[in-house]
Amino acid sequence: MLISDLRVFLAVVSTASLSAAARQLDVLPMQVSRRIAALEEELGVRLFHRTTRSVSLTSEGELFLPYANTMTDAEDSARRELVPSSAKAQGVLRLTAPSVFGQSVVVPFLPRLLEMHPDLRVELDLSDKVVDIVGRGLDLALRLAPMGDSELVAKRIAHNPRVICASPDYLDRSGIPRRLDDLDTHQCIQLQAIPRWPFIINGELKRKRVNGRMSTSSVDAVRTAATKGLGLAMLTAWDIIQQVRNGELVKIDLQDAEMEDLSVWAVTPTRRYTPTRVNVFLSALSEEMDRIAVSGAW
Repeated sequence: MLISDLRVFLAVVSTASLSAAARQLDVLPMQVSRRIAALEEELGVRLFHRTTRSVSLTSEGELFLPYANTMTDAEDSARRELVPSSAKAQGVLRLTAPSVFGQSVVVPFLPRLLEMHPDLRVELDLSDKVVDIVGRGLDLALRLAPMGDSELVAKRIAHNPRVICASPDYLDRSGIPRRLDDLDTHQCIQLQAIPRWPFIINGELKRKRVNGRMSTSSVDAVRTAATKGLGLAMLTAWDIIQQVRNGELVKIDLQDAEMEDLSVWAVTPTRRYTPTRVNVFLSALSEEMDRIAVSGAW
């Protein structure tokens, strides 16, 4: 049973006329007549008494009327739930983000977002692995790595350069590296997924192998080790925002090489029917990151 046929039925009931119902629906009277006939055939009953001058409900039509109202009302309610107003987010936002970025940037701004949108809930998965958002039924993924070929939709939402950093204590003991070759004499905390550190030299991307007494698979562990004075670390700017602000880590600029420039990406399954909760979240996140950047975090 088509909802569109039920709306035609209700239009005829409210106007008591096929031609008036056609004008209300902006269709031809013949189309109204055909849709009513199709509905009567499907139900196996006659819904209207028809004369040349008037249309009135049969007893079967009167019995069917409340059900037609209920079904069309249910569709209207479902549409309001699934496509809420652009100013209000509701429902459950399911997203994934890299663990350190999620802890440093996403989680701190969630209280304000949830206060502004009391009907919104957030399910946040923190993982440094590339999560299958389609297979997991997620609305959104925030990613820091360079985006490869994908059928997913990626939108760049912020600048996120790689950064060499270390604790003030380590730099006091070991000195500040000024040139690329100086890294050879320093303890470099290695993230196992990136055994060679990427640099831009004369406009070309080159990778340098670094050495150190510690390596780990965890970005969070690299950051913690750096704050404890175990050596130089290569992380992204948003990973160390709080530590730079409070003085636990110091950024280091080399004179003869630049770090690879990354971005923060918002990845969604499709361009069509993006839920309002996703748009509201991304807008708020972008505003928060702009505010932090303008405040002089780096």
